[in-house]
Amino acid sequence: MAGKVFFSVSMSLDGFIAPETAGELMGQQWMELQQWVFPQRFFRENLKLGAGGEEGLDNDIVRETFERTGASVMGKRMFDAGEQMWPDEAPFRTPVFVVTHEKRDPWERPGGTTFHFVNDGIETALDQARATAGDRDVRVAGGGATILEYVNAGLVDEFSIALAPVLFGSGIGLFEGVDASRVALEPVRAQPTQRVTHLTYAVRQR
Repeated sequence: MAGKVFFSVSMSLDGFIAPETAGELMGQQWMELQQWVFPQRFFRENLKLGAGGEEGLDNDIVRETFERTGASVMGKRMFDAGEQMWPDEAPFRTPVFVVTHEKRDPWERPGGTTFHFVNDGIETALDQARATAGDRDVRVAGGGATILEYVNAGLVDEFSIALAPVLFGSGIGLFEGVDASRVALEPVRAQPTQRVTHLTYAVRQR
């Protein structure tokens, strides 16, 4: 049986998941948004940042998100930013399908990540990701515009938000432009920790 299509992001209290420009990635606001994940033991091990790290619910959620993912899809903007920042062993360790107009051969990285470049839309990218994921899930990795495309197309089954005690004021809003007439949400669980609140929703067609 095919797995779910999901996304999992960190979001500020005022609804933003990233700064407005790629140049602001890794800046102070973004680091504050993501600071819950950096100390986690599984995150540190996956990125080979050294031994040690925190264990607990946050760490369990990071691990579960990674282990459920059999393939990922992402937009070109996220790939372009990540290509500059990811280590040689990119953190996905699965096939990644990049929605783009660029024609490019697959890019294989050490550690199990191979980027495939899909030129004919989000549904083709998802079909290819599903074919490789098997019975595991497909993660829509980002960025915000790509997540929104999949939500508005009715292709997302579930999503999780790590709601962080941070205010951006401006940036890339997660649901800016959502087709609310088509999308209904069903709460699945809410899991607070000392750093963030993890919110999970099933997505239903309205």
